[in-house]
Amino acid sequence: MTWPVYDAKARFSELLDASVEYGPQIVTRRGVETAVLVSIAEWKRLQATSKQSLVDPLTDPNGPHDLFIPPRRRLILRSSSEND
Repeated sequence: MTWPVYDAKARFSELLDASVEYGPQIVTRRGVETAVLVSIAEWKRLQATSKQSLVDPLTDPNGPHDLFIPPRRRLILRSSSEND
């Protein structure tokens, strides 16, 4: 269901109940879809199934810090005479 922002504000309790009972509720501002209210169960399900980005484990202070980083290959430079 879609709720204009003024209805969502005035009838927030109904909006909240609808998100729990019927699923995600879309809030519009000036006719443009702007936000979605979902139940906590739906939010947790979405969080559990979302793909983890590469940044997440690298920036997590409690995350795994034993990531395997493959060694770099040895760089072989060509002499400038070979480039001509």
